[in-house]
Amino acid sequence: MRYRLVFLLTTLCCLLQPAISDAKPLQKMPVKVDKSAGLPLRNHQNPILQKRLNQQLISHPQWRKLIAKGKLAVGLVDLSDISSPRFAQVNGEIEMYAASLPKIAILLAAFDHFEKGKLQRTAEVEQDLHAMIRYSNNQAATRTIDRLGGLMKINAVLRDPRYHFYDRENGGLWVGKRYAKTGPRLPDPVNGLSHSASVTQVCRFYYLLATGRLVSPQASRDMLEMLSEPGIEHKFVKALHEMAPNANLYRKSGTWKQWHADSVLVWGPDWRRYILVALVESPNGEGILRELVAQAEVALQKR
Repeated sequence: MRYRLVFLLTTLCCLLQPAISDAKPLQKMPVKVDKSAGLPLRNHQNPILQKRLNQQLISHPQWRKLIAKGKLAVGLVDLSDISSPRFAQVNGEIEMYAASLPKIAILLAAFDHFEKGKLQRTAEVEQDLHAMIRYSNNQAATRTIDRLGGLMKINAVLRDPRYHFYDRENGGLWVGKRYAKTGPRLPDPVNGLSHSASVTQVCRFYYLLATGRLVSPQASRDMLEMLSEPGIEHKFVKALHEMAPNANLYRKSGTWKQWHADSVLVWGPDWRRYILVALVESPNGEGILRELVAQAEVALQKR
């Protein structure tokens, strides 16, 4: 009996060994790639991943209706080969109200201003950036907007050809109001929204960050650190902490009334390396986003 047990254990170890040896080492973020690798992300739309994502989304009748009405948008980027990403999207270019998710645009503007010497990187400024991103603190976001010189300064960064996160054809990331009850409103030129995003532009944001090409490699590293260890456990993060407790998560979300937004860069062992972004207008948005993670992972694993 003892020898049979030893034989079974040895056989099991042999069977498991290839899977263990094939596991990819977990590279630190950001990952260095060739200057033009994976760019532009829109050119890496993958028909197989697109088909899988479509299948997973339309299998839910409620989601199918929201997609048809332009009230659900999803972007997915497979980073298993980070130099050659596989991109898929549904309603990817539709600009939607995104609540606090566009605070990533304020983060970008701050680091752009650091690089240009227009904003001093003090302990107080860094503390506010952490609070704005990790805990979605509105007061910290508003103070940062004011330090940067206001809404026009932030949106000028977003429209800068260096980043191109907003254009007059499709819109994109936009910060048109302080995260406060007072202050001027600068609605985006396309849809008149105060805090907007499109999933394609947010996927681009995370991909450039992941590859160290947003502002600079060091700035990308610092922004990733601020996006790490999310302080609010709901939506994507709640699902991922249950499904992938060992994965590193870089995340920003947003919620206001029936508008729900979430975005995450998942960097884990083996195949679990991807970007997922979703915007939804629905009273059930919280649950939809939580359930969406599993559906996205099914699409990623079906090759």
